[in-house]
Amino acid sequence: MEALFGKTLSELQDIVLNFGLKKFTAAQIASWLYKKDVSNIQEMTNLSKQTRELLEKNFVVGKEPPVKETVSKDGTKKYLFKSGDNRYIETAYIPDKDRATLCISSQTGCKMGCKFCNTGLQGFAGNLSVTQILNQIKSLPEKDRLTNYVFMGMGEPLDNKENVLKALEIMTSDYGFGLSPHRITLSTVGLTPSIIDFLEKTDVHLAISVHNPFPEERKEIMPIENAQPLSKILKIVEKFDFRHQRRFSAEYIMIKGFNDSPRHARELAEILKKIPSRVNLIRYHEHPGSEFHSSTEIKIHEFQEILNSKNIITTIRSSRGEDIFAACGLLSTKEICQK
Repeated sequence: MEALFGKTLSELQDIVLNFGLKKFTAAQIASWLYKKDVSNIQEMTNLSKQTRELLEKNFVVGKEPPVKETVSKDGTKKYLFKSGDNRYIETAYIPDKDRATLCISSQTGCKMGCKFCNTGLQGFAGNLSVTQILNQIKSLPEKDRLTNYVFMGMGEPLDNKENVLKALEIMTSDYGFGLSPHRITLSTVGLTPSIIDFLEKTDVHLAISVHNPFPEERKEIMPIENAQPLSKILKIVEKFDFRHQRRFSAEYIMIKGFNDSPRHARELAEILKKIPSRVNLIRYHEHPGSEFHSSTEIKIHEFQEILNSKNIITTIRSSRGEDIFAACGLLSTKEICQK
């Protein structure tokens, strides 16, 4: 049956009106779903028994617990969720002192084919529904500890734009989770016109996967550069306000001998000079079949120093959960799906 969890308020209103119920019933249902975290319709006790029975004949709440939990030596946890018949996704929970970040997936696999990414090597098996996206949050055992949410898990979020935007609406709306959009970051390789819709319709932070500032070299590892050049994406981003609370960041995986030279650092600073931004340097995480290796710590710090000297705030992201394949670029359910 169809899930109620994952419906926007307007969708819930359409449902209740279609069944001849009062429009305000939709707000009551939303409160039970998103604020009170009910697991079944009978728990919605301010609805009449008749209304609950009517809903129960046609809908379920729709939340499902993870089917597996893997714990890293550094405290990071990786959760496996079912996403269809013989399909699964992974979600990473990353605690760090007074912060706890959830790395959310938006697709089973990915179409983008980035050569450095283990998810990309899996191929694409389908978009996640709004229910499946939000289920990663509300079915998480540590849901009450979360402080930050990043769409940096499996898949390209803007390749599943409609469902991701609905999920963001529910996450940030008063009727939904009521989260500040500035606690949420969406990471993308850059897709138009989807990125325009995202920037116009949300106040969520934006992260662009750059990984090489030179177009011909970026094409070698990111096929999207052929159809959607980074230069075009950055021109779009320039038109939006990133001078106040909303933040723009460039994600940059450090690959030994490929993109870690001073020449790359200077060019990266050049292409970002018109956008208030910060750069996140990410150690490359090797996986089976990988042809790449991570830059040395010396190279990474030298790269950071060049960017800082160009007045670009640059951080080196800590590697978390690498031993359980939960670190950046390692999520994959290919082996599970093939069993």
